Amino acid sequence: VQLQAFGGGLVQAGGSLRLSCAASGRIFSRYVMGWFRQAPGKEREFVAGISWNGGSTYYADSVKGRFTISRDNAKNTVYLQMNSLKPEDTAVYYCAARLNRFIAVDQYEYDYWGQGTQVTVSS
Repeated sequence: VQLQAFGGGLVQAGGSLRLSCAASGRIFSRYVMGWFRQAPGKEREFVAGISWNGGSTYYADSVKGRFTISRDNAKNTVYLQMNSLKPEDTAVYYCAARLNRFIAVDQYEYDYWGQGTQVTVSS
């Protein structure tokens, strides 16, 4: 499966952005989808994950209550709605796909990755 993330940009603290990740190739609905991020000088970290049918979601504590992951299998797309953004949310955001029933927080459990989209939150 090929993944392409887009929707990043520059936003002021307290603002919102919506990231999208479009998938092509093998059957999208079979995959758990996740969002990760990597800030300069830091390791890539888990942000949010969603099960194949959207019935289960999981969030990192740092974004819980502010970010919402969702998916539209008819459009082969997963979304990350980010509200109340903080400067510490600044990072390159990646979407990833995992051919498995369960959401994972370890990046090495994911099989396919998109190219990343930059999110910058100014104070």
